[in-house]
Amino acid sequence: MEKKQPLVSVVIPNYNYARYLTRRIESVLQQTFTDYELILLDDASTDGSVEVLERFRGHEHVSQLVVNGENSGSPFVQWLRGIRLARGKYVWIAEADDDARPDFLETCVSLAEHYDDVAICFAGSKLFDADGRVERRDVNHWGRRGKKLFACFDGRAYAEHNLYWKNYIINASGAIFRRDYALRLPDMSFVTMRFCGDWMFWFEMALQGKVVEVYRNLNFFRQHPAKATVASHRHGDGIREDVQIVRMMEGYLPALPVYKKRLRRGLLFRKIRRMHLSQDEKEKLYAHLSFALQSGMADYWLERRNQFLRLLPGVVSAKKDRL
Repeated sequence: MEKKQPLVSVVIPNYNYARYLTRRIESVLQQTFTDYELILLDDASTDGSVEVLERFRGHEHVSQLVVNGENSGSPFVQWLRGIRLARGKYVWIAEADDDARPDFLETCVSLAEHYDDVAICFAGSKLFDADGRVERRDVNHWGRRGKKLFACFDGRAYAEHNLYWKNYIINASGAIFRRDYALRLPDMSFVTMRFCGDWMFWFEMALQGKVVEVYRNLNFFRQHPAKATVASHRHGDGIREDVQIVRMMEGYLPALPVYKKRLRRGLLFRKIRRMHLSQDEKEKLYAHLSFALQSGMADYWLERRNQFLRLLPGVVSAKKDRL
């Protein structure tokens, strides 16, 4: 007989994280919410990961274990594979090197079910290192928002006022999302990206329905040299994807004010300026940004001027625009 359809599909996509896998899988199996299936994916690991995964094949929650013969080249290809294999109403991409509190799923599923038409529900994250030491710094930057337990936002407004500026959903492991909404995204180009595809994915998902923020740190986001987000800062590919995403977002939000768009371009110029790259490499990125977004260094100086004026009433900034 076919198993009962679960409410949540937990997808663990893995590539060469054998040293973290057992703890990660156990963090899922220890969730207080139990109506879920567990889908284990391996992207042609070479470090013994498959042997670790095989130990869990027979667990009652494990519905599928898929091992690729060749590496896909992008973590987001594995995301999409997991979404297509999933049977639950919600999907949790539980990255193989991250961790979670036992009440993560219970909290997020409860709130997602409480509101109608929720596309994304995500909780706060704490950073921790390769040895499991938790950092004290605040990476959520909630400010006054953190005095509440949670908040629900119109998705399109959230995309325009929050995600246009930056990816506030800093780690996929801290979010659950609607599977059917993900399968009907109008653009699947996030799959072709290597570093910033999650930002584009969350933006498009927000356009599908409501976004719920949970002001509790229920997720642990591991930082180490092998992390794609770390690698993206070593060369220009990450910023090239940033430019592509901003261009695509503006296509979805044609009514964005011109001043706001110029500020966003200025922030991209500033990011390039601060990168540890040769001047020649920076010039190539400036040229790419200018061509892709019809922008120039004037936008950089506008953004710098705006930094001095941002405390004045009526002057827009990323922080003030955030819902």
